[in-house]
Parts: sequence; structure tokens; C-alpha cells
Amino acid sequence: MIASPLFGAWSNYRPRREPLIVSIFINVAANVLYGYVHAFPSHNKYYMLLSRAFIGFGAGNVAVVRSYVAGATSLQERTTAMANISASQALGFILGPALQAGMTSIGQTGVSWNLIDLELNMYTAPAFFGAFLGVANIVLIVALFREHCVIDLDRMKSINGNIQGSSEVLENSYDSIDLIAVVSSNILFFVILFVFAIFETIATPLTMDMYAWTGKQAVLYNGILLVGVGVESIVVFMTTKFLSKRFEDRLLLLGGFVIIFLGFFVLLPWGNQYPPIQWTEIKNPSNYNSAEMKYNESSIITWNFLTQASLYFNAERIGCPVQQVWCQHTPIIHLVQYILSAVLIGMGYPVCNVMTYTLYSKLLGPKPQGVYMGWLTAAGSGARTLGPVFVSQVYTHYGPRWTFGPICGIVMAAIILMGLIYNRLLGFSIHYQRLQ
Repeated sequence: MIASPLFGAWSNYRPRREPLIVSIFINVAANVLYGYVHAFPSHNKYYMLLSRAFIGFGAGNVAVVRSYVAGATSLQERTTAMANISASQALGFILGPALQAGMTSIGQTGVSWNLIDLELNMYTAPAFFGAFLGVANIVLIVALFREHCVIDLDRMKSINGNIQGSSEVLENSYDSIDLIAVVSSNILFFVILFVFAIFETIATPLTMDMYAWTGKQAVLYNGILLVGVGVESIVVFMTTKFLSKRFEDRLLLLGGFVIIFLGFFVLLPWGNQYPPIQWTEIKNPSNYNSAEMKYNESSIITWNFLTQASLYFNAERIGCPVQQVWCQHTPIIHLVQYILSAVLIGMGYPVCNVMTYTLYSKLLGPKPQGVYMGWLTAAGSGARTLGPVFVSQVYTHYGPRWTFGPICGIVMAAIILMGLIYNRLLGFSIHYQRLQ
């Protein structure tokens, strides 16, 4: 959130390869620090926190990537290029956890190299692999990346009548940007990332509460589901490229919001079936103690009692925690509801994501877009920060009704906002021509 506007501004005044290389180098260094957290004699958790902070800072280069794509494509190419970028990002979200899961085969001990104090195990291997990919990216940028800029000269000529007029448009384009549309686009993007972050965050605790899954089951089943949603998103990204040739970008964005609204509306609980409460399946160990009293040998009694008590106190608690009072009066969210919601959100989110970026880049016009793209990325990062905070507080204390109900209201407010600014969400050249 902090780094995106900074890298974006940097890319406006210097070659884009500079912020790209620096940001990726920060990411590489942060991953190496993560892999060596064990090597510090004390305060290890603070070094881990520092490494995660720098990884987040390095990720701010997405603003540079988006601004480059916006400047290197014509208006006709823009939606397709943005869809390809978003699909690549979605593919990374799928392959990342899959590779991490595959590296669990290394085990908790793994291999050691005392000469450089290296511990390669299931926890550090993903970090070192991420550092390797970062180095490979830097090599590719140095070897292959070239600056490229496309300005729709034909469109500019149709407005001002000559190439010199196009230069004037380029010089004064910021004066003609519709700031209301720009700010509203940032708000819409915040909502998109906010609700998706909530869905990602709530998946594990929700399924553990509703279906009495263990932590391991919840991680496994939700991992499979999210991989499926990721694959679905890639298909939707590719489909959006073709739909954009037949339908307006604004109409596709509005349709995506409607689908997201339906996805969260489906999650509202109903019926007269309630989630299982924790401990209802586990017997009291004192029962086992009394049952064993028929034996005369005190050692057998003691052994059996301690065994059953150990099972009782060490067993993983499954079901809805008794501390969450809403579990006793809120109906269960059926598994079919949950899966259907995931499918709908996995369909609406990618459409909204790519269409927001596309419309935003068209709103800004031919000037370098690094700073503005930085603000848009910062809005999304802020949403991904606040989303988990919101869901951790509201869901725990008030349950799914007061979690998904307000989310439906937020998405509906975004739909209303888009309706109000619908006529403002136009390409820069069209807006400029109207001003002329």
C-alpha cells in the first residue's frame, strides 16, 4: 500500500526497469532473510516480521507493471492485455500454494549446510525458491525488457486535427482527467478487493465452525476449492477478452458486481439446522474413570484414566466454539451454499478486477500513469489489509449474518455508485472531445 505510489511515481520520471529491478531485489533480500530467521541469536520473530514487511513493499511494483501495460497498448488492445496480466497473476496465486504444498515432502528437518548456516526444510524452501524466481526475473528484465509507448495518434488527430495538436493533448492531459471518475474507480476497486479478501480469510474458520472440520481438513478442502476458483478465474479472464469485443467495459464491470452480490447473498444462513457445538462428540473422562473402578488393580485404573484424560484434553476441538454465542441460534450455511458462493465470487471477481484496471487506464489518457496506478494499487492493498480485520472482529462476535449482510450492503452501494458515475466512466479521448 505504501510502496505502490512511490514506485509508480518513480516509473513516471525514470526508465521503468529501475523500479522493477529495485523492487524485485528487495523481494529477493526479504525472502533470503526469511530463510535465515533461525540464524539470529534472539528476536527472531521481529526479523520474520521485517522480512514479511519488505516482501509486501517489493510487491508494490504491480503499479509499475499496470502503468507500463497501459502505456504500451492501444485502446483496442488494452482489455486483452490487462486480462493477460490478471490471468498471469491468478496463475501465480494457484501455483504458489501448490508448490509450497509440494515442498512439504522435504520435511521439517530437511538438509543443513553448516558452512553458510543454511537450513533447507519445508518452511524455508518456499522462501529460497521465491528468491531464485526473483533473481530470474531480474535477469529477464535486464536481458529482454524494452520501454515501449503507444499513443493513439489517429484518435488524437481526429480530435485536434494534427500531430502537433496531439502533443498538446499529451502535455495537458492531466488537466482534462475526470477526477470524480478516478476517485470513484479507486473506491470501486477497494470494494472489489475488500470483499474478496474477506472471502479468502473467512474460508477456514467458517468451514470449521459449520461442518466440524478439523484444521487439517479445512486447510486441505479450502485449498482445493480455492485452486478451483483460481482456475475458474483464469478461464473468466480469457473469456472477458472476447466479451469486451461485444459489450461495453462499463456493462461488464456492472455485471461483475451483480454476480459478486449474488455470491455473498447466497451465503446468508437460513433454515432450522444449526452448526455442531464443540465437545458434543467427546465424552467426559470421568465416565471412563468410574467405568474402570471394577478393576481391583489401582495401576490399571490410573493408567486408563490418564489415557482417556489425555485424549480428552489433547483432542482437536471441532465444531462451533461455545464462546461464539451466535452458534446456538444462527442456522448453518449448507455446503452447497458455500460452494455455489465460491463459484459466483470466482466468476464476478476477475471480471471486476480486469475491467476496473482497463477503465481506469482509459480514463487517465496518454500521460504516464504510474502515480495514479500506484493509488489504485494502494486502494486494493488497503482493502486486503482491512478485510481480514473486519471479518475477524465481526464474524467472531456476531456470526455470518452480520458478516455477509453488511457485505451485501457494501457491494450494493458500489453498484449504486457505479450507476451514478456510469456516464463518467469514459475513455480520456471521448471525455476530452466533449470538453472541446
